[in-house]
Amino acid sequence: MLNLVLFGPPGAGKGTQSQKLIEKYGLIHLSTGDLLRGEIAQGTTLGLEAKKLMDDGKLVPDEVVIGMISNKLDANKEAKGFIFDGFPRTVAQAEALDQLLTSKSESISGMIALEVSDGELETRLLLRGKDSGRPDDANPEVIRKRIVEYNTKTAPVADFYKKQNKFTSINGIGTIDEIFGAIVNVIAAY
Repeated sequence: MLNLVLFGPPGAGKGTQSQKLIEKYGLIHLSTGDLLRGEIAQGTTLGLEAKKLMDDGKLVPDEVVIGMISNKLDANKEAKGFIFDGFPRTVAQAEALDQLLTSKSESISGMIALEVSDGELETRLLLRGKDSGRPDDANPEVIRKRIVEYNTKTAPVADFYKKQNKFTSINGIGTIDEIFGAIVNVIAAY
């Protein structure tokens, strides 16, 4: 099973590249953002709590996210693999994900990080905010807060996977196809 962590700050292109990887490898896209937005759209208690945190640029509690991921894995037992997009965001989440996958006799194949400058991220998110309807993409202050949150809490996750020899960084600036080609080359080495 091919289990990828697609890594990078908000606006790095994870969603775009995930779609191309799904088409090529037949993987299931596991986006915690999509799972949370689904809860928000349904108006659940979890969704309302998550919306408030997300609108403030904050992270949703680990145990909630791990539970949602476990349910998604169980619902797709025949999958060829998963792309983890937007998760794990902390070392504690990476450890919890490893434990969850081990309990299901699986593991992460590798982490691929899309590297993009903060200025480019802000530009991309503001453009995306014009079409997405997501309030967290339309507010420059919230965008900067999300980038800082990523840099301080999420970037250390790369070290967790580096210690397992499962981390590869690629340039996230270029054409969609150039970036995809670089990702495919990394996967070919697994």
